[in-house]
Amino acid sequence: MNMTDRLSSMLCRTALMLWLCSGASMAAQGVHWFDGDRPGVQAHEAVAVLADAASHGLAPQDYSAGALGRAIARAEPGSPPDAASMARLKLALTTAMERYLADVHSGRVDPKKIHHNFSPLAREPFDATAYLQAALAAGRLRDAASEAAPRLPIYASLREALAACRARAGHAAWRNPLPPLPGGQAAKLAPGQAYAGLAALAGRLADLGDLPPGLPPPARYEAPLVEAVKAFQLRHGLAADGVIGQATLAQLQVTPAARARQIELALERLRWTPLMQGPRMIVVNIPEFVLRAYDVQDGRIQVQEEMKIVVGKALDTRTPLFDEDMRFIEFSPYWNVPPSIARAETVPRLRRDPGYLAREEMEFVSAGGRVDRTVSAGLLDAVLAGKARIRQRPGPNNALGDIKFVLPNSDNIFLHHTPATELFQRDRRDFSHGCIRVEHPVELAKFVLKGMPEWTQDRIQKAMSRGESATMRLTEPVPVLIAYGTTLVKDGRTFFFDDLYGLDRLLDAALRQHSQTRPTLYTDTP
Repeated sequence: MNMTDRLSSMLCRTALMLWLCSGASMAAQGVHWFDGDRPGVQAHEAVAVLADAASHGLAPQDYSAGALGRAIARAEPGSPPDAASMARLKLALTTAMERYLADVHSGRVDPKKIHHNFSPLAREPFDATAYLQAALAAGRLRDAASEAAPRLPIYASLREALAACRARAGHAAWRNPLPPLPGGQAAKLAPGQAYAGLAALAGRLADLGDLPPGLPPPARYEAPLVEAVKAFQLRHGLAADGVIGQATLAQLQVTPAARARQIELALERLRWTPLMQGPRMIVVNIPEFVLRAYDVQDGRIQVQEEMKIVVGKALDTRTPLFDEDMRFIEFSPYWNVPPSIARAETVPRLRRDPGYLAREEMEFVSAGGRVDRTVSAGLLDAVLAGKARIRQRPGPNNALGDIKFVLPNSDNIFLHHTPATELFQRDRRDFSHGCIRVEHPVELAKFVLKGMPEWTQDRIQKAMSRGESATMRLTEPVPVLIAYGTTLVKDGRTFFFDDLYGLDRLLDAALRQHSQTRPTLYTDTP
C-alpha cells in the first residue's frame, strides 16, 4: 500500500470512529460548514475545490459549483440564511463534496462498459462519506481533496498540459484554419516550397512550443520551420520527415479545445487504470504502439525497458484491454493457429494450395495427439469441426518468432517476437490478429527473469534458438496491463496519438451521458 492509500485508509478509519461516537450523519449536524449563521473556512474551501474541478478534467456543473459558490457568498454577514435554507445548503455542500471526492479518486465511468476489462486497483474501498468526514474533522479539507486524486507524476503532468491547452484557446494562431496545401487533394508541402499559410503555420508551431517564439516567418518552407514540423510530427505519432501531407495537416488543424478534451479523457482513464499493481510491471499502450517495463520504487515508476510493438488491426482484430499476470515463457514456441484464423484463412488456403502446409512447416494435431503432415479433406473438415487443430513448428518461419510470453486470459492474447521485424519500422503498427509482437524480446525476457539470475542473456538466447519448444514457469508472476492512452507527457512535452480503436469517442460519449443524467445538487432558488 502506498502513502496515499495509507492516508486514505487512516482518514476513513478516523471518520468511522467519529461516526460511531456521534451517532449522527454529517448532513444532520453540518457543524463543519458554518460558524453559527456564517459560512466557515471549510465551506469556502469546499466551493473553491468544486470550482477548480475543471483542472482535473471534471465538470464543475456536476457539483453545482457555481450555485453553491453564489449561495456561500450571499450568506456572509448581513444576510444570514434562514434555518431551512441553511440546512439545504449544508446538505448540498456535503453531497457535492462526496460526489467530487468519489469522482476524482475512482472516476465517473465503469471502464468495463467501454471495453476496458479491468477495474481500479484492489485496495480498501474508498468511502467518500467517511473520507470527507475525517478531512473536515481534521480541518484539512483542501489537502485531503488533493490527496484523493491519483498520486502519479503523469497525472500531475497532464493537469499542467490541460491548463496550457486551455490558455492556448484564445491565441491568434487558432482563429482561422490553415489554408489548403498547394496542389489539391494529394498535395504536400516539402522543404523549399512556397505556401500561403507559412505565417499562420509559424504562429501555430510557436504557440505549441515546437518553434522558438519571435522568429520572422520565412519566405519559403525551410529551416527552422521544417525542424519545428518534425518536432510536431514526433509528438503526434507521425513520420518525422518534415513534409506536411494530409495527415500532418489534419493534426495541425486540431484545436486547443479538442486537445484539452483529449487530455480530460486521459485523466479520467488514469483514475481507474491500475498502473502500480506490483514492484514490477509491463504496460502496453496501444495507441502509442509502445511497451514499457518498469519498476515501482517508493511510489514512483522507473522505466527499465521501452520498445515498439505491433498490435491488433483496428478494423477487425483489435487487441483487447485487460490486466493479467505473466506466468510462463515459452522458448522456441509452437504456434497453434487460432480456430478463427484456421476457419477464415488457413483451411481455405490449404484447399487451394496443399503445399502451403509444408512450406510453412505446419502440421495437423488430432484430438488424440496424432500428428499429420499431409493435407487431406478429412483433416480439413476435422479442423472446421473442432476435432483437430493446425500448428506451426518452431523455427525461423514461426509466426511467434522464437519466444512467447504467456499471460493466461480468456481472449488467448499473449506477447511474442516475430520474423516480420520490418513492421517495427512503420509509424502505424496495427497488423496483428490481436496478440502483441515485441521489438526486443531478449531485453523483455531479461526484465521478466530478473529474479532468476541463472537465466543469463546467453542462456535466454540459446533457449530461443534451440528449435525445441520448452516452457518455463516464472517464480514471480509479472503484472501485464494492456492500456489505452492517446495523450502522454514525456520529458515535459505533450504527445498525442490517434484514437486507433475509437475508445476516446466511446469514453467521451459515456461521460457526457453521465453528466446529463446526474441529478442537480443545488440551485440558486429553493
